[in-house]
Amino acid sequence: MEEFHKVRRLPPYVFEQVNRLKASARAGGADIIDLGMGNPDLPTPQAIVDKLCEVVQDPRTHRYSSSKGIPGLRRAQAAYYARRFNVKLNPDTQVVATLGSKEGFANMAQAITAPGDVILCPNPTYPIHAFGFLMTGGVIRSITVEPDETFFPPLERAVKHSIPKPLALILNYPSNPTAMVATLDFYKDVIAFAKKHDIIVLSDLAYSEIYFDGNPPPSVLEVPGAMDCTVEFTSMSKTFSMPGWRMGFAVGNERLIAALTRVKSYLDYGAFTPIQVAATHALNGDGSDIAEVRSVYHRRRDVMVESFGKAGFEVPPPAATMFAWAKIPEKFRHLGSLEFSKLLVEKADVAVAPGIGFGEMGDEYVRLALVENEHRIRQAARNIKKFLSTADETMHNVISLNAHR
Repeated sequence: MEEFHKVRRLPPYVFEQVNRLKASARAGGADIIDLGMGNPDLPTPQAIVDKLCEVVQDPRTHRYSSSKGIPGLRRAQAAYYARRFNVKLNPDTQVVATLGSKEGFANMAQAITAPGDVILCPNPTYPIHAFGFLMTGGVIRSITVEPDETFFPPLERAVKHSIPKPLALILNYPSNPTAMVATLDFYKDVIAFAKKHDIIVLSDLAYSEIYFDGNPPPSVLEVPGAMDCTVEFTSMSKTFSMPGWRMGFAVGNERLIAALTRVKSYLDYGAFTPIQVAATHALNGDGSDIAEVRSVYHRRRDVMVESFGKAGFEVPPPAATMFAWAKIPEKFRHLGSLEFSKLLVEKADVAVAPGIGFGEMGDEYVRLALVENEHRIRQAARNIKKFLSTADETMHNVISLNAHR
């Protein structure tokens, strides 16, 4: 039978191929070290769990909650932006709670996109940035991900040659998957461009608190005038090790926030109230939980960069996020990222995310998530070293490593 219209607009889920191979290997007894999915392994801080347990005892909290987010939670998010970015938000009109940043992005696409609208989207990038709009009938025009002088000429060409003119520009810094970080000067140029051409800016700032160089990533909303055209999405998943809690936020321009709030009001009743109260408690904390999470990822990053480098797989040290973005070793680059990722599962018992899953421009890379402890990361490096050192002998009947596409 013919697939439904919206399903046809979605390509096969690349990561599922690696997941199936990983599951099969585990079923056969293999100990797979999983550096693929960005699923934090750290426990949610105990004080946040305790607050949830306390509030859930009150039966009044078992009823429908607020799709927009309870008032205390929205006030806490506004207070966080004031402390962290010196950005003033009205919690009643410029903040809405979301079921994670992913849901927020997808529903913003529902709220603002008409069929045929053109969206400027980095390539490679987190899949929902593109597919949230594709599912609503939008058209994606890929742009570079590097936040430097090369970013703007393609934007100018897009404005000149796209029909209709682009509706929105998507930003994601610190970037998933590339871990690139933007500067405030870059954001100033982005906002100037957006206001010149009347383009909406949608910024995914999910990794704002996972940074390693002592230089906290900025928010685009710090730029004067950004509030006129911008909405920013954040998440508590990585910052507070709360991925399964599904709690995030959209903040910024009142008109855009109102549109998202209205769409959400038809689709959900918000997160369970005790989760919202616990999230409020987390945001109002002293920041020590965030610092500890950052420290753990920092140590893991250093172990990965060192051990993988010694194994013959160079991993550039990311400045932020819980990911490293590494180029496939040259001998295997012609295979592409999906086939190389499959090989790592089969030959090294290591799972990674193939770069092609984040866009065609990522096909020479794999993404490595810092979601295993330091011992397991070192073991992954040893496995990979053994695979790389014996590949010529063990794979000569499988595939030619000297072949070219």
